[in-house]
Amino acid sequence: MEGQWTKERVWEWYNARPWIRGCNFMGSDVINWLDMWQEYGFEEKLKTADREIELLVKTGYNAIRTLLFYPIWKEDHDGCMQRLERYLSMLDKHGVKAVLVLGNDCQVTKDNPYCFLKSGPQNCDWGYHGGRKRSQHSTLSTEPGYWLIDDEPEEVYAWVREILETYKNDERILIWDLYNEPGNCRREKLTIPHIKRFFEIAREVNPIQPITSGSWRINDKDEELCEVEQYVLDNSDIISYHSYSTYIENVQIIRKLKQYGRPIINTEWLGRVLHNTVQEIFPLFYVEKIGCFNWGFVAGKYQTYEPWEASWEQYYRGEQPDLDFTKWFHDLYRPNFRPYDPKEIEIIQTLTRAADKEFEEGRNV
Repeated sequence: MEGQWTKERVWEWYNARPWIRGCNFMGSDVINWLDMWQEYGFEEKLKTADREIELLVKTGYNAIRTLLFYPIWKEDHDGCMQRLERYLSMLDKHGVKAVLVLGNDCQVTKDNPYCFLKSGPQNCDWGYHGGRKRSQHSTLSTEPGYWLIDDEPEEVYAWVREILETYKNDERILIWDLYNEPGNCRREKLTIPHIKRFFEIAREVNPIQPITSGSWRINDKDEELCEVEQYVLDNSDIISYHSYSTYIENVQIIRKLKQYGRPIINTEWLGRVLHNTVQEIFPLFYVEKIGCFNWGFVAGKYQTYEPWEASWEQYYRGEQPDLDFTKWFHDLYRPNFRPYDPKEIEIIQTLTRAADKEFEEGRNV
């Protein structure tokens, strides 16, 4: 079994390609990950994604990060694999690489009506981040988030292995992000055996792509990380993290992560309500050559332009008075493809053009 990539190997991989930048992508007519990958409505949703990926390339991006969905694979194995292949082919047509996410701890609780979704038409609640009145983005839940890995670990591991085996030599896949926000939604130690098994499977398969899982609670304070987040930082080929915090906090987080001596990618950013903006954060990533994926692209049914429910709750409890609810939370474009703020797009295009020119001239290292 192959182990973690050496620092020399991963830096050689990282420096051999242009600056990685993109978004966490879900088509604007999609309400959840089940809706994205199910057979119902897939043809129209693929057409929507095709149009929006064309816009993504014009914006200056070259990659997307997106989550796969185990229950669809379980319910409709062959169809699921065929749809994934078609999605990757569509991205490749536009020259866009994919970061594929497998596990996910950002989940609602078992008693939530959105926990056990069924294939077919998907409803959304308008005015709520993620299209859900009761979402995982709330401070009111007290139970651990739920997903089927608790009940069906071996089946989930088989899914992970098949996806990795199928695409382990496929250049359309940029990076494997094995597990989204491990330990989130009060899962903590529930996650540790699962994420270790995900990493073991990936090392056994030995893909040509690097693997990672993101630290989502790392901050600018001198605090000891919890076990699950320390594990992913110690075992990932590329260091990845999430941060919707301010410019100064990101500077300090980056300083902490540099101690690992590996390339760094921020796989979730852009939270204007929290003062995490394109104007400040995107130039920082460019200067530091940190790969980056903001959350959201074209505003739609998923409604990630709305604030997290936790933001409302914390504001009204007086815990976060300095929130700017006049701004969209995520997303770069309106449904008519006009920018939310054209000045943001101008910044992105200016810096991505500069990065590509530097790469072509051999000045990217």
